[in-house]
Amino acid sequence: MTVAPPAPTAIAAPAAKRRLWDQPPAVWAVAFASMVAFMGIGLVGPILPSISEAMHASPSQTALLFTSYLAVTAIVMLFTSWLSSRIGTRATMLIGLAVILLSAVACAFAGDITALITARAFWGLGNALFLSTALASIIAASGGPAAGAVILYETALGLGLAVGPLVGGLLGEVDWTAPFWGTASLMAVGFIAIITIVRGAGKPAEKSPASAPFRALAIPSILILSIVAFFYNASFFVTLAYVPYPLGLPAVGIGLVMTGFGLGLALTSVVIAPALARHFSPRQTLVVALLIFAATHVAASLFADTLPALIVCVVLLGFEIGAINTVLTEAVMEASTLPRAVASSAYSGVRFIGGAIGAPVGTALAAFGVGVPFLFAAGTAVVGAIIIMVFHSVLRRADHPVHESVEFEAEAITLGE
Repeated sequence: MTVAPPAPTAIAAPAAKRRLWDQPPAVWAVAFASMVAFMGIGLVGPILPSISEAMHASPSQTALLFTSYLAVTAIVMLFTSWLSSRIGTRATMLIGLAVILLSAVACAFAGDITALITARAFWGLGNALFLSTALASIIAASGGPAAGAVILYETALGLGLAVGPLVGGLLGEVDWTAPFWGTASLMAVGFIAIITIVRGAGKPAEKSPASAPFRALAIPSILILSIVAFFYNASFFVTLAYVPYPLGLPAVGIGLVMTGFGLGLALTSVVIAPALARHFSPRQTLVVALLIFAATHVAASLFADTLPALIVCVVLLGFEIGAINTVLTEAVMEASTLPRAVASSAYSGVRFIGGAIGAPVGTALAAFGVGVPFLFAAGTAVVGAIIIMVFHSVLRRADHPVHESVEFEAEAITLGE
């Protein structure tokens, strides 16, 4: 993550501390909805075995719950800036929340795995619309220095990623549909809060062309880092989609393990990754982090039948993912002169497609052995590291960041996650 110049940091830090809890109601409303939206990402992990049993579905079929979600998210992310620049951030955000709410209800009513996969696809549509505009809404609603509002948003992001699996596990002990009803209820509260508290259309001064993200991929540095993210995300979502099966725990046990994974991810994203950025270049950090990520997957493969060791590996993967997410996303932001929103949109689209493909492919490889999906994840991570080393000269600009405001830093994290 980019390190701000000394003088602005000295001024901004106290402001952030003063305003962290001193926010208008609109900020709290959007932050709460953001937390619930991020909860939905890891919600299904702990209940995957229960869904398999209830719907007589294979692990590969349940992995498609991530594939449909991510594929739609990837496609929609390419067009969210075009839409929000025409109807406004508040309208885009509310549409996204409504779609998430209805999708969660549809998941609870799904009678077979095909219906559930379809409902998750629509969930991905809603999440793309909401999360791409939530940060802009929080900053606009803060009505003052943005630092405090941004920290609050990042906190909501981390809490959502950490608490989602735990909520899914606890409610999943009641019934596999309970997590979806719980999410729908919380999202309804968020929707009502935003529609009654948040004001303003939030339309930007200029409309964004639909072709902007596609033109961004013609820039070599953006294309190379997006391909790296494609392979890395394939590894990432093998972890989310497959880990619940070798753990072999009840839903609440899986939820607790994945909560440790999420807490590690959140802690590294907000605290450890910025520290790494102060001492090492993004390219160096990414190569080393991806190789460590691959090694941890190899360890998970070797100890897939040893529960304590596997749990340790899963939690370590969360810490590593937090570092890679933040540093890779920031490298994309600094690799060109494009507006960050455009670069993020292009990168995120390619990135999520990697996860959409990796989750079912990696999970299907369990037919050859319980540890094989982890080896697949290790291999895709190594491919990402090799690409960075081969094309290091193309990525030189990413090691010389252009300092920008805290709003754009958080936007980069948001689209990266």
